[in-house]
Amino acid sequence: MHPFPHRYRVRVGIAPEGEVSLDSDGLAQIRSLPPPEFGGPGGYWSPETLLTAAVGNCVLLTFRAIARASRIEWQQASAEVEGVLERIEGNSRFTQMHVRVRLVVPPGADAARARMLMEKAEKGCLISNSLTAVKHLECEVVESA
Repeated sequence: MHPFPHRYRVRVGIAPEGEVSLDSDGLAQIRSLPPPEFGGPGGYWSPETLLTAAVGNCVLLTFRAIARASRIEWQQASAEVEGVLERIEGNSRFTQMHVRVRLVVPPGADAARARMLMEKAEKGCLISNSLTAVKHLECEVVESA
């Protein structure tokens, strides 16, 4: 890992009409528009969906690192994330992030330890730690067949 601080640079371009372009060196360009809830057409990533996705992505990548360091075996993890945007004192902001994780472990694995490490990953996720939203984690640990 590189020493802190880390810096992340993104270029954002917009015209009076049409898509927003999001670029960063070495990455594929992303096109964005407002979500339908804000009058957008749908079918595009929006700032709201990108932030919500970033929370789930961060939790699972943090789990991967913690699981590797803890030498716990697992086979697959997936997350469904719901961000709740509310109007508070005249401002829109995310108030809650619900992360529902399904973690598949090999037969005979320590499910309680796996769940504890996922909880540790959620608490260590730098994206969700940067938000004021209340975080909720549900973790289902299942053994593979």
